[in-house]
Amino acid sequence: MNPVIETQRLTMRFRGCDALTDVNLRVEPGTVFALLGENGAGKTTMIRILAGYQKPTSGSATVCGVDPGSDPLGVRRQIGYVSDAPALYDWMTVAEIGWFAASFYDVPFLDPYLESVRRYGLPEDRKIKHLSKGQRAKVALSLSLAHAPQLLILDEPTSGLDPMVRREFLESMIDLAATGRTVFLSSHQISEVERVADTIAIVHQGRLRLCKPLAELKDSVTEIVVALDDPLVGLPALPSPAELLTEESFGRQRRMVVQDLPASALPLLREATGVLDVQQRQLTLEEIFIAATKGSLGPIADHAVTREEVL
Repeated sequence: MNPVIETQRLTMRFRGCDALTDVNLRVEPGTVFALLGENGAGKTTMIRILAGYQKPTSGSATVCGVDPGSDPLGVRRQIGYVSDAPALYDWMTVAEIGWFAASFYDVPFLDPYLESVRRYGLPEDRKIKHLSKGQRAKVALSLSLAHAPQLLILDEPTSGLDPMVRREFLESMIDLAATGRTVFLSSHQISEVERVADTIAIVHQGRLRLCKPLAELKDSVTEIVVALDDPLVGLPALPSPAELLTEESFGRQRRMVVQDLPASALPLLREATGVLDVQQRQLTLEEIFIAATKGSLGPIADHAVTREEVL
């Protein structure tokens, strides 16, 4: 099955600064794909490229089989897009903005829009300017879904919403994916995304650090804490396919956060000269995110064996 979104070495530069660098993504149909990153990590730039609002400096992207750089309107006819601050005409009512938007589509639009509005319990005769932020978000979502797009792109969709509205909004994404549609959302709200996402990508300073299905990501990233006889002792290189994400030293303890650690690595470390003990721990998604973006998880938890305990 062809991917809904695919990028190859996607790069975007602004005035000599790299907003995105060599990003390779593949988003499968019928999934909720979450792009996690801090503010300024490149998430919005990525989304604007995918939606056809910006052209990349280099690399390629396809969305629903269309190149958004060469045919932006062709892409936007096939997707729904909601920004963190959707532009809505405040002087229109909830119903009027649906009538207005319907004029841009040659597919059924108004009836599906009004059905969504009623499902959300929105007042059709109320002007947009009198709606709460949560209600505005529901109007924007209803508009983005009325033409039955196969892909919904959301840029920080829950920003500024109260907890109950955020929860309802995100749970509706699961329902969409269950119908075979694909949801691509950006966020820095890790706990919220973890409840709904099938696949997680973490971007930091414009570079893709990690990208895997959620369960696989949590299984594949592990913390290794090594207790050393001497803090200057060197450790053997980790065997392939292990990828070292971060490494920190705290006196005679050394912590590594590693992706795809093979079973042979722990015996290798335990048998190394000067190693007193090796502890392994699976990380939460939040800890994985921090390790991938901050490079440090803070002080080591008090679980490693010390030299005195061994002697």
